[in-house]
Amino acid sequence: MRKIAEPISIPRQIAMSARIVLSTMMICCVLYILIILGVGQLLAPYTTNGSLIQNERGEIVGSESIAQEFTRPEYFWPRPSAADYNASATGGSNWSPTNPALRERAETILARINAAGAKPVPADLVTASGSGMDPHITLNAAQYQAGRVASARGLAVEQVTKLIEKQAKHTGGVLTPEPLVNVLLLNMSLDRRRQSYEQQPRR
Repeated sequence: MRKIAEPISIPRQIAMSARIVLSTMMICCVLYILIILGVGQLLAPYTTNGSLIQNERGEIVGSESIAQEFTRPEYFWPRPSAADYNASATGGSNWSPTNPALRERAETILARINAAGAKPVPADLVTASGSGMDPHITLNAAQYQAGRVASARGLAVEQVTKLIEKQAKHTGGVLTPEPLVNVLLLNMSLDRRRQSYEQQPRR
């Protein structure tokens, strides 16, 4: 005859459940994170630590992976952000293509950049990314702004174009068909060029 299993008391069931919960939390919330962090520090420490960018004085001015808002004419402008460039609230607007608000936002941007019909505006200058924090714009979008930036800084368009080309990269390797430009890095290269020029001795 089979023995009938003795019923497990409620306090014992609670203790067993608690041990399972605590073990799962330790494995998933502590041990797993430490392993991933260790692997990241070993293989890609720069990215793991936030891809932080420093200026010449060693001050952290941003992250290579997170967009910042630039509105002054002497700087290149990033893609619009539905999250208002707030890294703690990333996300898209979830507006449908027929939403009037989407059209109004695009029209506002077109008016701000003085869009001309003869020169179509690159789509990424008037549309937000899924996260709202995309730090890159397409090479075409950067070149579209070259004239404005050059005029605001008193530079030749060719000089600004060369800086754009130096910053253009295939960030996704073969998966990126068109070169992308990191807006923050491009604007920092412009500022460094100005500082270098101002430090040159005048004759």
